Amino acid sequence: MEAQEKQRREKSLARAAQLKENIKDYLEISQGIPSGYKDWERIKKNQANIQSAFGISSTEWFDWRWQLANRIGDTDNLQKVLSIDDEEAVDINTTGSKYRWVISPYYLSLIDQNDPADPVRRQSIPTAMEYYDTLGEMDPMDEENTSPAAAITRRYPDRLIINVTNKCAMFCRHCQRRRDIGETDTNATEETLEAALDYIRHNEEIRDVLLTGGDAFMLENDTIDWLLTELENISHVEIKRLGTRAPVTLPYRVDDELCEVLSRHMPLYVNTQFNHPLEVTPDAGEACLKMARTGAALGNQAVLLRGVNDNPYVMRKLNQELLRIMVRPYYIFHAKEVKGTSHFRTRVEEGIEIMEQLRGYTSGLAIPTYILNSPGGYGKTPILPNYLVNFYDEKVCLRTWENHIMEYENRS
Repeated sequence: MEAQEKQRREKSLARAAQLKENIKDYLEISQGIPSGYKDWERIKKNQANIQSAFGISSTEWFDWRWQLANRIGDTDNLQKVLSIDDEEAVDINTTGSKYRWVISPYYLSLIDQNDPADPVRRQSIPTAMEYYDTLGEMDPMDEENTSPAAAITRRYPDRLIINVTNKCAMFCRHCQRRRDIGETDTNATEETLEAALDYIRHNEEIRDVLLTGGDAFMLENDTIDWLLTELENISHVEIKRLGTRAPVTLPYRVDDELCEVLSRHMPLYVNTQFNHPLEVTPDAGEACLKMARTGAALGNQAVLLRGVNDNPYVMRKLNQELLRIMVRPYYIFHAKEVKGTSHFRTRVEEGIEIMEQLRGYTSGLAIPTYILNSPGGYGKTPILPNYLVNFYDEKVCLRTWENHIMEYENRS
Protein backbone atom coordinates (compact mmCIF):
# COMPACT_ATOMS: atom_id res chain seq x y z
CA MET A 1 0.00 0.00 0.00
CA GLU A 2 2.80 2.42 0.87
CA ALA A 3 4.43 1.74 -2.51
CA GLN A 4 1.12 2.42 -4.32
CA GLU A 5 0.56 5.62 -2.37
CA LYS A 6 4.08 6.76 -3.16
CA GLN A 7 3.53 6.02 -6.84
CA ARG A 8 0.26 7.99 -6.87
CA ARG A 9 1.88 10.92 -5.10
CA GLU A 10 4.81 10.96 -7.55
CA LYS A 11 2.37 10.90 -10.46
CA SER A 12 0.39 13.77 -8.93
CA LEU A 13 3.54 15.83 -8.35
CA ALA A 14 4.64 15.25 -11.94
CA ARG A 15 1.25 16.45 -13.20
CA ALA A 16 1.36 19.49 -10.91
CA ALA A 17 4.83 20.34 -12.26
CA GLN A 18 3.50 20.08 -15.79
CA LEU A 19 0.59 22.41 -14.99
CA LYS A 20 2.96 24.86 -13.35
CA GLU A 21 5.03 24.90 -16.53
CA ASN A 22 1.89 25.60 -18.55
CA ILE A 23 1.31 28.90 -16.74
CA LYS A 24 4.93 29.98 -16.43
CA ASP A 25 4.88 32.15 -19.56
CA TYR A 26 1.74 33.99 -18.45
CA LEU A 27 3.12 34.69 -14.96
CA GLU A 28 6.20 36.26 -16.51
CA ILE A 29 4.45 38.25 -19.25
CA SER A 30 1.55 39.45 -17.08
CA GLN A 31 4.00 41.38 -14.89
CA GLY A 32 4.53 43.75 -17.81
CA ILE A 33 0.84 44.26 -18.63
CA PRO A 34 -0.42 47.63 -17.34
CA SER A 35 -3.33 47.45 -14.94
CA GLY A 36 -5.38 50.02 -13.08
CA TYR A 37 -4.47 48.71 -9.63
CA LYS A 38 -0.77 48.39 -10.37
CA ASP A 39 -0.58 51.82 -12.07
CA TRP A 40 -2.77 53.60 -9.54
CA GLU A 41 -0.06 55.92 -8.18
CA ARG A 42 0.76 57.13 -11.70
CA ILE A 43 -2.95 57.62 -12.42
CA LYS A 44 -3.44 59.63 -9.22
CA LYS A 45 -0.58 61.93 -10.26
CA ASN A 46 -2.31 62.43 -13.59
CA GLN A 47 -5.53 63.27 -11.76
CA ALA A 48 -3.74 65.87 -9.62
CA ASN A 49 -2.24 67.43 -12.77
CA ILE A 50 -5.67 67.63 -14.43
CA GLN A 51 -7.21 69.18 -11.31
CA SER A 52 -4.43 71.75 -11.24
CA ALA A 53 -4.73 72.53 -14.95
CA PHE A 54 -8.44 73.23 -14.64
CA GLY A 55 -8.31 74.79 -11.17
CA ILE A 56 -10.70 72.41 -9.44
CA SER A 57 -10.88 70.79 -6.03
CA SER A 58 -10.98 67.11 -5.14
CA THR A 59 -14.65 67.55 -4.25
CA GLU A 60 -15.42 68.60 -7.81
CA TRP A 61 -13.28 65.79 -9.22
CA PHE A 62 -15.43 63.14 -7.51
CA ASP A 63 -18.67 64.82 -8.61
CA TRP A 64 -19.90 62.86 -11.63
CA ARG A 65 -21.96 65.80 -12.84
CA TRP A 66 -18.84 67.98 -12.89
CA GLN A 67 -16.99 65.26 -14.80
CA LEU A 68 -19.81 65.03 -17.34
CA ALA A 69 -20.15 68.78 -17.75
CA ASN A 70 -16.39 69.14 -18.23
CA ARG A 71 -15.70 66.40 -20.72
CA ILE A 72 -12.85 67.39 -22.99
CA GLY A 73 -13.71 67.60 -26.67
CA ASP A 74 -11.25 70.08 -28.15
CA THR A 75 -7.50 70.06 -28.67
CA ASP A 76 -6.89 73.31 -26.77
CA ASN A 77 -8.06 71.79 -23.50
CA LEU A 78 -6.59 68.40 -24.34
CA GLN A 79 -3.13 69.92 -24.77
CA LYS A 80 -3.28 71.32 -21.26
CA VAL A 81 -3.05 67.83 -19.82
CA LEU A 82 -1.91 65.50 -22.61
CA SER A 83 1.22 65.73 -24.71
CA ILE A 84 0.17 66.00 -28.36
CA ASP A 85 2.23 67.59 -31.13
CA ASP A 86 0.89 69.94 -33.79
CA GLU A 87 0.51 67.17 -36.38
CA GLU A 88 -1.57 65.06 -34.02
CA ALA A 89 -3.66 68.10 -33.10
CA VAL A 90 -4.45 68.62 -36.80
CA ASP A 91 -5.43 64.96 -37.13
CA ILE A 92 -7.68 65.16 -34.07
CA ASN A 93 -9.38 68.32 -35.33
CA THR A 94 -9.81 66.90 -38.83
CA THR A 95 -11.35 63.68 -37.56
CA GLY A 96 -13.41 65.60 -35.02
CA SER A 97 -15.05 67.50 -37.86
CA LYS A 98 -16.47 64.18 -39.06
CA TYR A 99 -16.85 62.12 -35.87
CA ARG A 100 -17.56 63.80 -32.54
CA TRP A 101 -15.26 62.99 -29.63
CA VAL A 102 -15.28 63.71 -25.89
CA ILE A 103 -13.43 62.15 -22.98
CA SER A 104 -14.14 62.45 -19.26
CA PRO A 105 -11.32 63.90 -17.14
CA TYR A 106 -11.30 60.65 -15.14
CA TYR A 107 -10.80 58.41 -18.18
CA LEU A 108 -8.18 60.81 -19.53
CA SER A 109 -6.21 60.37 -16.30
CA LEU A 110 -5.67 56.68 -17.08
CA ILE A 111 -3.52 57.44 -20.14
CA ASP A 112 0.21 56.79 -19.74
CA GLN A 113 1.93 59.59 -21.68
CA ASN A 114 5.12 57.54 -21.83
CA ASP A 115 3.42 54.70 -23.67
CA PRO A 116 2.85 55.47 -27.38
CA ALA A 117 0.63 52.37 -27.62
CA ASP A 118 -1.45 53.20 -24.54
CA PRO A 119 -4.74 51.25 -24.83
CA VAL A 120 -6.86 53.98 -23.21
CA ARG A 121 -5.50 56.62 -25.56
CA ARG A 122 -6.22 54.36 -28.54
CA GLN A 123 -9.86 53.96 -27.49
CA SER A 124 -10.52 57.63 -26.75
CA ILE A 125 -8.37 60.02 -28.84
CA PRO A 126 -9.24 60.34 -32.55
CA THR A 127 -6.68 59.54 -35.23
CA ALA A 128 -6.45 60.25 -38.95
CA MET A 129 -7.16 56.58 -39.62
CA GLU A 130 -10.80 57.19 -38.68
CA TYR A 131 -11.21 60.10 -41.06
CA TYR A 132 -9.74 58.41 -44.11
CA ASP A 133 -11.32 54.99 -43.53
CA THR A 134 -13.64 54.09 -46.43
CA LEU A 135 -14.45 50.55 -45.31
CA GLY A 136 -17.52 49.32 -43.49
CA GLU A 137 -20.95 50.85 -42.96
CA MET A 138 -22.46 53.26 -40.49
CA ASP A 139 -25.11 50.68 -39.49
CA PRO A 140 -23.68 47.21 -40.19
CA MET A 141 -26.22 45.51 -37.89
CA ASP A 142 -29.10 47.12 -39.76
CA GLU A 143 -30.57 48.52 -36.54
CA GLU A 144 -32.55 51.12 -38.46
CA ASN A 145 -34.47 48.32 -40.22
CA THR A 146 -34.96 46.23 -37.08
CA SER A 147 -36.80 48.95 -35.17
CA PRO A 148 -40.53 48.11 -35.05
CA ALA A 149 -41.25 51.02 -32.69
CA ALA A 150 -39.61 54.25 -31.57
CA ALA A 151 -36.22 53.73 -29.84
CA ILE A 152 -36.53 49.93 -30.07
CA THR A 153 -34.14 47.47 -31.71
CA ARG A 154 -35.48 43.92 -31.96
CA ARG A 155 -33.48 41.00 -33.35
CA TYR A 156 -34.66 38.09 -31.21
CA PRO A 157 -38.01 36.44 -30.38
CA ASP A 158 -38.18 37.20 -26.64
CA ARG A 159 -36.02 40.27 -26.00
CA LEU A 160 -35.28 43.74 -27.28
CA ILE A 161 -33.36 46.96 -26.73
CA ILE A 162 -34.64 50.41 -25.82
CA ASN A 163 -32.14 53.09 -26.90
CA VAL A 164 -32.69 55.66 -24.16
CA THR A 165 -29.96 58.21 -24.95
CA ASN A 166 -27.02 58.99 -27.23
CA LYS A 167 -25.02 60.40 -24.31
CA CYS A 168 -21.78 58.83 -23.00
CA ALA A 169 -19.06 59.98 -20.64
CA MET A 170 -16.58 59.15 -23.43
CA PHE A 171 -17.27 58.42 -27.09
CA CYS A 172 -15.32 55.27 -27.90
CA ARG A 173 -13.43 55.43 -31.17
CA HIS A 174 -14.74 51.94 -31.99
CA CYS A 175 -18.37 52.83 -31.19
CA GLN A 176 -20.92 50.70 -33.03
CA ARG A 177 -23.54 53.49 -32.91
CA ARG A 178 -21.39 56.47 -33.84
CA ARG A 179 -24.10 57.41 -36.36
CA ASP A 180 -26.31 58.35 -33.37
CA ILE A 181 -23.78 60.53 -31.53
CA GLY A 182 -24.54 63.69 -33.52
CA GLU A 183 -23.40 67.09 -32.33
CA THR A 184 -25.43 67.25 -29.12
CA ASP A 185 -26.37 64.95 -26.27
CA THR A 186 -30.00 63.88 -26.53
CA ASN A 187 -32.09 61.67 -24.27
CA ALA A 188 -35.14 59.90 -25.66
CA THR A 189 -38.24 61.97 -24.93
CA GLU A 190 -40.91 60.78 -22.51
CA GLU A 191 -43.26 60.41 -25.49
CA THR A 192 -40.71 58.17 -27.27
CA LEU A 193 -40.14 56.05 -24.17
CA GLU A 194 -43.89 55.68 -23.62
CA ALA A 195 -44.24 54.46 -27.22
CA ALA A 196 -41.45 51.90 -26.63
CA LEU A 197 -43.09 50.71 -23.41
CA ASP A 198 -46.43 50.47 -25.18
CA TYR A 199 -44.90 48.24 -27.84
CA ILE A 200 -43.61 45.91 -25.11
CA ARG A 201 -47.02 45.87 -23.40
CA HIS A 202 -48.65 44.68 -26.63
CA ASN A 203 -46.09 41.94 -27.37
CA GLU A 204 -46.37 39.41 -24.58
CA GLU A 205 -43.48 37.27 -25.82
CA ILE A 206 -41.02 39.97 -24.69
CA ARG A 207 -39.57 38.81 -21.37
CA ASP A 208 -36.15 40.55 -21.36
CA VAL A 209 -35.54 44.28 -21.95
CA LEU A 210 -32.17 46.05 -22.21
CA LEU A 211 -31.91 49.81 -21.63
CA THR A 212 -28.90 51.15 -23.49
CA GLY A 213 -27.91 53.83 -25.97
CA GLY A 214 -25.51 55.57 -25.54
CA ASP A 215 -25.10 54.87 -21.87
CA ALA A 216 -28.16 54.13 -19.73
CA PHE A 217 -26.41 55.52 -16.63
CA MET A 218 -26.31 58.97 -18.25
CA LEU A 219 -30.02 59.25 -17.48
CA GLU A 220 -31.06 60.86 -14.23
CA ASN A 221 -31.86 58.49 -11.38
CA ASP A 222 -35.57 59.38 -11.45
CA THR A 223 -35.78 58.41 -15.12
CA ILE A 224 -33.99 55.10 -14.55
CA ASP A 225 -36.29 54.38 -11.62
CA TRP A 226 -39.39 55.22 -13.68
CA LEU A 227 -38.35 53.05 -16.63
CA LEU A 228 -37.53 50.05 -14.46
CA THR A 229 -40.81 50.45 -12.56
CA GLU A 230 -42.81 50.64 -15.79
CA LEU A 231 -41.13 47.48 -17.07
CA GLU A 232 -41.88 45.68 -13.79
CA ASN A 233 -45.53 46.63 -14.19
CA ILE A 234 -45.65 44.66 -17.46
CA SER A 235 -46.50 41.15 -16.34
CA HIS A 236 -44.60 39.27 -19.06
CA VAL A 237 -41.31 41.17 -18.56
CA GLU A 238 -39.18 38.94 -16.35
CA ILE A 239 -35.78 40.65 -16.28
CA LYS A 240 -34.34 44.08 -16.93
CA ARG A 241 -30.85 44.91 -18.12
CA LEU A 242 -28.86 48.13 -18.20
CA GLY A 243 -26.01 48.75 -20.63
CA THR A 244 -23.38 51.19 -19.36
CA ARG A 245 -19.71 52.01 -19.66
CA ALA A 246 -19.86 54.44 -16.75
CA PRO A 247 -17.97 52.09 -14.34
CA VAL A 248 -15.09 52.28 -16.84
CA THR A 249 -15.19 55.90 -17.99
CA LEU A 250 -16.96 57.66 -15.09
CA PRO A 251 -17.11 55.41 -12.00
CA TYR A 252 -18.25 58.28 -9.74
CA ARG A 253 -21.64 58.05 -11.47
CA VAL A 254 -22.26 54.93 -9.38
CA ASP A 255 -23.18 56.84 -6.24
CA ASP A 256 -25.32 55.85 -3.26
CA GLU A 257 -28.46 57.36 -4.77
CA LEU A 258 -28.12 55.34 -7.98
CA CYS A 259 -27.37 52.17 -6.03
CA GLU A 260 -30.47 52.71 -3.91
CA VAL A 261 -32.53 52.90 -7.13
CA LEU A 262 -30.94 49.72 -8.51
CA SER A 263 -31.56 47.83 -5.27
CA ARG A 264 -35.34 48.25 -5.69
CA HIS A 265 -35.53 46.52 -9.07
CA MET A 266 -34.40 42.91 -8.83
CA PRO A 267 -33.86 40.85 -10.90
CA LEU A 268 -31.55 43.33 -12.58
CA TYR A 269 -28.48 42.80 -14.75
CA VAL A 270 -25.86 45.46 -15.48
CA ASN A 271 -23.54 44.90 -18.44
CA THR A 272 -20.51 47.09 -18.90
CA GLN A 273 -17.49 47.21 -21.22
CA PHE A 274 -13.98 46.92 -19.80
CA ASN A 275 -11.53 46.30 -22.66
CA HIS A 276 -8.14 46.39 -20.93
CA PRO A 277 -6.77 45.71 -17.41
CA LEU A 278 -5.65 49.35 -17.22
CA GLU A 279 -9.34 50.31 -16.97
CA VAL A 280 -9.82 48.17 -13.85
CA THR A 281 -8.80 50.77 -11.26
CA PRO A 282 -9.60 51.02 -7.54
CA ASP A 283 -12.29 53.61 -8.36
CA ALA A 284 -13.82 51.40 -11.04
CA GLY A 285 -13.61 48.47 -8.64
CA GLU A 286 -15.42 50.35 -5.91
CA ALA A 287 -18.19 51.32 -8.36
CA CYS A 288 -18.69 47.69 -9.37
CA LEU A 289 -18.58 46.37 -5.82
CA LYS A 290 -21.18 48.96 -4.78
CA MET A 291 -23.49 47.73 -7.54
CA ALA A 292 -22.87 44.10 -6.63
CA ARG A 293 -23.95 44.88 -3.05
CA THR A 294 -27.34 46.04 -4.38
CA GLY A 295 -27.96 42.52 -5.70
CA ALA A 296 -27.51 43.43 -9.37
CA ALA A 297 -25.62 40.86 -11.45
CA LEU A 298 -22.67 42.40 -13.30
CA GLY A 299 -21.35 41.22 -16.65
CA ASN A 300 -18.69 42.46 -19.04
CA GLN A 301 -18.98 42.72 -22.80
CA ALA A 302 -15.46 43.37 -24.09
CA VAL A 303 -14.78 44.25 -27.71
CA LEU A 304 -11.79 42.60 -29.39
CA LEU A 305 -9.70 45.56 -30.56
CA ARG A 306 -6.42 45.56 -32.45
CA GLY A 307 -3.73 47.27 -30.42
CA VAL A 308 -5.82 47.20 -27.25
CA ASN A 309 -6.55 43.62 -26.20
CA ASP A 310 -5.81 41.37 -29.19
CA ASN A 311 -3.44 39.34 -27.06
CA PRO A 312 -4.26 36.16 -25.11
CA TYR A 313 -2.34 37.30 -22.05
CA VAL A 314 -3.96 40.74 -21.95
CA MET A 315 -7.42 39.22 -22.26
CA ARG A 316 -6.69 36.65 -19.55
CA LYS A 317 -5.40 39.38 -17.25
CA LEU A 318 -8.47 41.54 -17.96
CA ASN A 319 -10.91 38.76 -17.14
CA GLN A 320 -9.11 37.82 -13.95
CA GLU A 321 -9.06 41.47 -12.83
CA LEU A 322 -12.80 41.70 -13.50
CA LEU A 323 -13.59 38.74 -11.27
CA ARG A 324 -11.82 40.54 -8.43
CA ILE A 325 -14.42 43.32 -8.65
CA MET A 326 -17.46 41.00 -9.02
CA VAL A 327 -17.84 41.44 -12.79
CA ARG A 328 -18.40 38.23 -14.74
CA PRO A 329 -16.82 38.16 -18.23
CA TYR A 330 -19.85 37.59 -20.47
CA TYR A 331 -18.94 38.29 -24.10
CA ILE A 332 -15.94 39.11 -26.25
CA PHE A 333 -17.41 40.81 -29.30
CA HIS A 334 -15.61 40.63 -32.61
CA ALA A 335 -15.34 44.27 -33.71
CA LYS A 336 -18.16 45.19 -36.06
CA GLU A 337 -17.54 46.61 -39.54
CA VAL A 338 -18.46 50.17 -38.61
CA LYS A 339 -17.15 52.87 -40.91
CA GLY A 340 -14.15 54.65 -39.42
CA THR A 341 -13.08 51.71 -37.24
CA SER A 342 -11.32 49.28 -39.56
CA HIS A 343 -7.97 49.87 -37.83
CA PHE A 344 -9.44 48.16 -34.74
CA ARG A 345 -10.56 44.99 -36.47
CA THR A 346 -8.81 41.65 -36.13
CA ARG A 347 -9.20 38.39 -37.99
CA VAL A 348 -11.61 35.84 -36.51
CA GLU A 349 -8.86 33.29 -36.03
CA GLU A 350 -7.10 35.72 -33.68
CA GLY A 351 -10.18 35.70 -31.47
CA ILE A 352 -10.29 31.90 -31.58
CA GLU A 353 -6.64 31.77 -30.52
CA ILE A 354 -7.44 33.99 -27.53
CA MET A 355 -10.25 31.63 -26.54
CA GLU A 356 -7.84 28.68 -26.86
CA GLN A 357 -5.55 30.40 -24.36
CA LEU A 358 -8.36 30.92 -21.84
CA ARG A 359 -9.99 27.49 -21.65
CA GLY A 360 -8.09 25.37 -19.15
CA TYR A 361 -5.56 28.10 -18.41
CA THR A 362 -7.84 30.07 -16.10
CA SER A 363 -11.07 29.73 -14.13
CA GLY A 364 -14.19 28.96 -16.12
CA LEU A 365 -15.67 32.10 -14.56
CA ALA A 366 -13.04 34.09 -16.48
CA ILE A 367 -14.02 32.67 -19.88
CA PRO A 368 -16.59 34.68 -21.85
CA THR A 369 -18.25 33.65 -25.12
CA TYR A 370 -16.62 34.91 -28.30
CA ILE A 371 -19.36 36.49 -30.42
CA LEU A 372 -19.58 37.61 -34.02
CA ASN A 373 -22.58 39.78 -34.84
CA SER A 374 -24.15 38.61 -38.06
CA PRO A 375 -24.47 41.38 -40.69
CA GLY A 376 -27.92 42.65 -41.51
CA GLY A 377 -29.33 42.39 -38.00
CA TYR A 378 -29.40 38.60 -37.74
CA GLY A 379 -27.98 38.53 -34.23
CA LYS A 380 -25.09 37.04 -32.32
CA THR A 381 -23.24 33.94 -33.48
CA PRO A 382 -20.89 32.20 -30.99
CA ILE A 383 -17.47 31.35 -32.41
CA LEU A 384 -15.70 28.55 -30.52
CA PRO A 385 -12.49 26.56 -30.86
CA ASN A 386 -13.21 23.06 -32.15
CA TYR A 387 -12.86 20.57 -29.30
CA LEU A 388 -15.11 17.94 -30.89
CA VAL A 389 -12.94 16.23 -33.51
CA ASN A 390 -15.24 13.45 -34.73
CA PHE A 391 -18.28 11.23 -34.07
CA TYR A 392 -18.30 7.43 -34.12
CA ASP A 393 -21.15 4.97 -33.52
CA GLU A 394 -20.82 4.93 -29.75
CA LYS A 395 -17.85 7.22 -29.18
CA VAL A 396 -16.77 10.79 -29.81
CA CYS A 397 -13.23 11.96 -30.44
CA LEU A 398 -12.25 14.96 -28.31
CA ARG A 399 -9.37 17.42 -28.20
CA THR A 400 -8.54 18.68 -24.71
CA TRP A 401 -7.34 22.19 -23.88
CA GLU A 402 -3.78 20.77 -23.86
CA ASN A 403 -4.32 19.30 -27.36
CA HIS A 404 -4.54 15.70 -26.20
CA ILE A 405 -6.74 13.60 -28.51
CA MET A 406 -8.90 11.01 -26.77
CA GLU A 407 -12.07 8.98 -27.19
CA TYR A 408 -15.15 9.35 -25.01
CA GLU A 409 -17.98 6.84 -24.62
CA ASN A 410 -21.19 8.21 -26.20
CA ARG A 411 -23.93 5.79 -25.11
CA SER A 412 -27.36 6.74 -23.81
